[in-house]
Parts: sequence; C-alpha cells; structure tokens
Amino acid sequence: MSDSHTSPEGSVALSTEPDSHSNNERSSASSESSMSHIPSSADAADNDSRPSAPRQGASTVAVHAGEARQKPGNSLTDPLFCSSTYSFAKTQDVIDYIEQKLPREEYGRYGNPGVRVVEKKLAALDRAEDAVLFSSGMAAIVGLLMAKLGSGDEVIFFDECYHRSREFCTKHLSRFGVVTRQVKACDYEAMEAAITPLTKLLVSESPTNPHLSVVDLERFADIGRRHGVETLIDATLATPLNLRPIEYGVDYVLHSATKYLGGHNDLLAGSVAGSTEKLENVRNLRGIMGAVSGPNSAYLLQRGLKTFPLRMQRQNENGLAVARFLDEHPKVQHVFYPGLESHRYHDVARRTMTGFGSLITFLVKDADWRKTADFVDAVRIPRIAPSLGGVESLIEQPMVMSYYECTPEDRCQFGIPDNMVRMSLGIEDANDLIADFQQAFEQI
Repeated sequence: MSDSHTSPEGSVALSTEPDSHSNNERSSASSESSMSHIPSSADAADNDSRPSAPRQGASTVAVHAGEARQKPGNSLTDPLFCSSTYSFAKTQDVIDYIEQKLPREEYGRYGNPGVRVVEKKLAALDRAEDAVLFSSGMAAIVGLLMAKLGSGDEVIFFDECYHRSREFCTKHLSRFGVVTRQVKACDYEAMEAAITPLTKLLVSESPTNPHLSVVDLERFADIGRRHGVETLIDATLATPLNLRPIEYGVDYVLHSATKYLGGHNDLLAGSVAGSTEKLENVRNLRGIMGAVSGPNSAYLLQRGLKTFPLRMQRQNENGLAVARFLDEHPKVQHVFYPGLESHRYHDVARRTMTGFGSLITFLVKDADWRKTADFVDAVRIPRIAPSLGGVESLIEQPMVMSYYECTPEDRCQFGIPDNMVRMSLGIEDANDLIADFQQAFEQI
C-alpha cells in the first residue's frame, strides 16, 4: 500500500500549540494542557521554529510526529519519565503555572512528557487536532462517555460492538440516568429515527467486532451534524493507516492502542482523537479518574508506533490472503471480511478504507460448538487468546471466549453462533498460516 493514500499530517504542522483550558480546575485542567520544564521531546517540538513541513507519509509521521529533533541528553530516543510529581524552581513558577503562563507538568495523574509525545503522534496519524491517551481502550471510551453524557441524556449505538462497551452503557451508565438505545448496525434510517431531543452521542465501530460491518462514515457523520448530535467511531479494527473518520466529519475517533498501534501484545492503552476544544472536558476527567497511561506503557506505545505502518501493511496482506483461502474452502460456511467482494459492505469498505486489516471471522460448516473448538485446538501457529492486532496471530471461539456465560438466546441476539471463529493475523508468512489452517481443517 502506498503511503500516498495514507499520509497524515506531519509532526510540525499538527498540535504545536499548548492547549488552553479554564482556570476552574487548577490541578487538572492546567497541568493537563502543557509540558514540563524538563526539556522533553514534545516541549522542544512545540518550540521548533522551522517552517511547517508538507503533509508526510504514514511511516514518516509514525516515526517523527510529536518528537523534537534534538532531545534531552542528546538522546536519539525519548527518555522514560518515571516521576509521580514534578518540582518547581521557585514560588513564582507555581503562580505562573496556575495562571497558565508556564507550560509544564505538575503531577503524574494529569500527564507525563512521554504521554504528550504519544498524544501528538496519535493526533497526527488520525489527522486530528488533538488526542488524549488513556490507560486502556475501555478507559478511553468510558472517559469519553462519562465526560459527554449526564443524567437524562441518551446515546445511540449500532448493535454490533465490543460486548464490554455495551455492558458499560446498559449496566453502569444507566445507573446515572443515561439511556442507551441500540439499533441494527448500518441501519441509518433506524439510527436517525431513534434520535430524540435528549440524544447527545451516536456511537459505532468501523469495522465492527466481530462481524466486520463497515459504516458509511459520510452518512453517519451527516446524521449527527443535521441533528446537532456528536459522533464517535471506534476505529480500532481499521487503524489510522486504513481509516480516518475525522476526515469524514466524525467528531471523535477512538482506538484501543493495545491492539495494532502498540502491536506487540505487551501494553495496555487507549486514545480519543478530535478537536482540542471538544476534548477539553475529556482530558480534565481523565485527570480526576486517574486513567492516564503510565510512563512505561507510553514509552512502549511510542516505540510500537514507529513500526506500525510497516506491520499494518503486512497484516493487511495476510488478512486478504487468508480470507480468500477461507472463502474458497469447502469446510467454511461463511467469511466475514470487508476485503472480500462477497462481504455485504465491501463497496463501502473500498470507498472509505485503504486496507482491510487482519481480523477475520468465519463460520465452520456443519459444525457444532465442540467441532468448532476442535478446529481451534488443532491450529499450531495462532495462540488461543483474546485481543488482536499484535505481531503474533491469535484465534478464539467467541461463543467460548466472550459469550460463554450468555444464554443461547442472548448469543443469537448478538449474532454469535456456536460455529463462529475469530482470528487476528500477525506478521507471520501468509503461506505458513494457510498451511496451518489447512491441516487443522483436515483434523475435523
């Protein structure tokens, strides 16, 4: 895939000004908006006086965005800031900080110089003005929903979504008087009909998990715009390399950075990108909740992002190759993968995505749950585990891994049959993966 199709904003051109917040919350809003006096990479990048660069390719942005050319200690890589608090040289510095005249860090719950660098990098990749980094993907969506919704408000979800996101809304947000409405995925007429004067947010994944339905972002964003309702797309399965909802007018884009962005199954993180103004209360609430990413996770994420476009290109290739193999296999009933022409939303995917990712869901033909489990147990390369997006291939049976405690009726409602398999392909050789799946099919 050519970078010319996937080139986010360059590091200098984006997010180069300190955020501006009100003075109402001294220890959260003010500290969250700025960099430390420690000469961090992001601080130096903000003060870089060189002319803005033209829009750059995805790999260039992934390596350099948000980082200073010259870093603390003349290091090539950004240091790891393992500090829970940040000192002031004199009292006047404290006053200047409170009055937002001195951009810097104050306390670790509100931010970290390494976190700032990653936020700028993520914003550049999503072509957004700003991004807020959280301790996990769930912390990111919970933080956004809690910041944007209050008692009496309503949120509308497409019904194909991560089951924990659904659970948070239906079991926990409801306790605070927030009403969650679910409509059929990609049914835009139903979503629009469900909007009331109390609706504050429209939410969907694209592609969805695990059915990989692809949202028409233009229609989705237009519905929100016409009704004065904000919109959120969880683009974890797509990544910024393949899909950038901000460009279609979506207000917020969310990622579980644990997945493709980190890419090595060794960290937890999540992000929300959008405008600085709209993310202000999200950032403030993160500081209160303490859901900021830790310094080590931020460091690992920054390192992972540098190879993200390379990894994602390989995973796009593996996904398409294996999906085509499965689509033609006599022991496969159906394949859910937007890169296949047989996929229900293939045309939408081709129009909005530049690659289709490496998550594939399929149904084993004429199999009950036990025969399906036998296939999962027979593979040799993928590991049986939840999650996705890492360099190692993973495989799971959703009925067992995520919906085992649900009733058959609930699983039917959620579209989770007993013979469903979900796998996330890593960066192994496609031929080896295909050979492995073939031998596993031969055992059932």
